[in-house]
Amino acid sequence: MIHAHHAVHAHDTHAHSVQVHVRHAHGAAKKPQHVQPQHKVHHVKMTKHHIAHNVDLTAQSINLSKFSNKLESISARRSSEKCARNVRIALQTAGANVSNHPIAAANWGRTLEKNGYKQIKPAFNKPKKGDIYIIDATSNHTYGHIAGYTGSEWISDFRQNSYAVYKEKDVEYHYYRLESAT
Repeated sequence: MIHAHHAVHAHDTHAHSVQVHVRHAHGAAKKPQHVQPQHKVHHVKMTKHHIAHNVDLTAQSINLSKFSNKLESISARRSSEKCARNVRIALQTAGANVSNHPIAAANWGRTLEKNGYKQIKPAFNKPKKGDIYIIDATSNHTYGHIAGYTGSEWISDFRQNSYAVYKEKDVEYHYYRLESAT
């Protein structure tokens, strides 16, 4: 119980708990105490079915025409080294959730998968609208590369002549396709 000579400050730190700071009349603060609310909290166990269902809903909400149109509209003739930025903007415009996205293009795989993309064997000979590929970082390109297929061409921050934009040998590609497009 808190006495009248204490000042009490409550801060909501989580939807189900309250942190209480107790300050004595002398000004010294005690260590914060966590107080549980009186109601019971029900936890939902996420099964593989729930996770797959959520990914399917996200995949259905990505509009590939909006993705392609936005990517085309913000591309340049030459690289500005902003490939991840442009792909992010195009995905976001198309309805993807890009919160907590990585900066480096080479690290975008998890964000794509979160949005319903599935890593598949590279299909550069038969790309589909909305396909995205990632090139791992190299000694000359520390952030890697990412590009999307618009239905007619590969675009990153520029309109590429092909998917092969690096001159280095042994470049590692990761190819992604939206699950609803497979």
